[in-house]
Parts: sequence; structure tokens; C-alpha cells
Amino acid sequence: MSTVRLRRLRKNNTIRDWVSETQLHPKDIILPYFIVEGKGVKEPIKSMPGVYHLSIDNLIKNIDEIRKMGIQAILLFGIPKFKDNLGSQAYKKDGIVQRAIKAIKKEFKDLIVITDVCLCGYTSHGHCGIVKGGRIDNDETLKVLSKVALSHAEAGADFVAPSAMMDGQVRAIRESLDNGGFKDVGILAYSAKYASNFYGPFREALDSAPQFGDRKSYQMDYRNSDEALREIKQDIDEGADIVMVKPALSYLDIIHRAKKSFNVPLAAYNVSGEYSMIKKASGGDKIKERDLALEVLTSIKRAGADLIITYHAKEVAKWLRH
Repeated sequence: MSTVRLRRLRKNNTIRDWVSETQLHPKDIILPYFIVEGKGVKEPIKSMPGVYHLSIDNLIKNIDEIRKMGIQAILLFGIPKFKDNLGSQAYKKDGIVQRAIKAIKKEFKDLIVITDVCLCGYTSHGHCGIVKGGRIDNDETLKVLSKVALSHAEAGADFVAPSAMMDGQVRAIRESLDNGGFKDVGILAYSAKYASNFYGPFREALDSAPQFGDRKSYQMDYRNSDEALREIKQDIDEGADIVMVKPALSYLDIIHRAKKSFNVPLAAYNVSGEYSMIKKASGGDKIKERDLALEVLTSIKRAGADLIITYHAKEVAKWLRH
């Protein structure tokens, strides 16, 4: 009687690669950028080693480098000169993100430019919406998010990515884009965005920590999974082209359920806390960092993500080339 030996398919690296079920590719990766005012700015973000605040001129130089590595998409976050209670800098035609989009599209017409649509980085109180009476006003926030998305589309964005977790945000933005003549601009929706403890370094990068309370009244409770599917379905019904689960590593079950349930492209956000943990765990050992990061990112794709937003994008593209 013949013996089944599954180890035959693990004999060496060539065979393991040949039969591997899950493959990462640079085209699967989306690189986030934090854009600031000024020229010649490349300021390290302390809690996220290897990630920087960049002025637009240095952003263009960096993109030129990553395009040669095969990365096809980026996600922009802007840090304005000043903030107010209404987040008014978020939708200015000459705002930091709007100018960055124009500069990018002038140099890289085939690069997919995605823009975060939220108010937390633009409001003095750090919340993702308009505050009235100490509470986030959902419907007033929708009006502002629609203005932000439209201003990004006018500047040349390919996709807008609403992340405020307001009810009806995808429908409001879709209507605003369509009425403004931008029916071809897509929506990548932060559909299942959890109120997570893994966002700490990001809040330092964007200077967006809430000045009172927390975001648990609008971001999802991490104890819930069925609710995530309802959130995703609602966004699809409202016109989302791509949906997202955020964070990724502690929510692989949500990614898997979402992919099994919905036949739409699915993104996952490998967030700042996950990134910083790998940096800390590797202790400066580049080989260990590579092995940890690739294992984590492959697990996210194996769970069902088609696209992965990660601060490791540049390194991943280098590792995959070799």
C-alpha cells in the first residue's frame, strides 16, 4: 500500500513556491502617505519607524521610486496648517491633499490615487464628524464628507475612501460625485472599521487623538462580527466599489466572512499598531522584520483580502522582487 507523504511538497524552497496557495504581489499593496505643508520636509514619525511626514516635493520623489517597484496604488492623508471645529481645511480647493493629487497626476497619470475622506485630521477636537451638543451629528457630517470627496475628485483622485463610519456616508458621497459629474470616481469604503487600540501610532502621525470622549459611538465594537457584515452590505447597497475591514490582523475572521459573503473587491488595512509591533518585535533585525511582515501580510491575503493597505509596502515590494 502506497504511503501518502505530504512533506514531498515541502522538500525545498522551489517546490514550496511552486505549489503555494497564496501569493503576495506588489499590485496587491497600497502604500499610505502623510502629507504636510512646506518644501523639503521629510520628518520621521517616532512611533512608526521608517514612516515620514512628507511635503509634496518629497512625496513625488518617493512615488517615483515605488512605481519602479511595481506598486500601483497609494492612499493619501493630509495634515493641514491649522484645524477648526468644522474641519474646513479638508475641502478647500487648495488644501494639502487637493494640491498633492494634482502634483501626483501631473507626473504619474497611471498611478491609482486614493484619498482618505474623514475629518479627524482636520478638526480641533479630533473627532471624525461635526460635533453638536457634545455628540457627533451624523447627518451634518455627511454634508461635509460629501464636500471633501467632491473636492478630491475635482483634483483628480481615482478613488475616495470614506472612513468616518457615519451611517449613509457612501450613499451621500456617491450622490455628490454623480451630481458633480464624477460618476467614474470610485469609492473604497472603510465599511467595517473597528474602534481599535491598534490606531495609536496613526493618531500621532495625523495629530488626530480625540480631545474628549472616544470614537466608540460610531466605530464598531470589536466584540461584534455579524454587525460587520451588515455594515459591509449597507455600503455595497449604497454604491461602494471596494469595501474594507480595519484593522486586519486581529480581524482575520471578519475578512474571511466578508470575502465568503460578498462578491466585491475586499481591502484590509494593516494598521499602524500592527506595523509598529513588527518593528518592535524584530528589534532592528531586517531579516526577522521581513519574515514577520511577510507572514502577517500573507495571512491577511489568505483570509480573503484582495488588497492590503500597509506601511510596509515599500519594503514588501523590495522583498518580493528578490
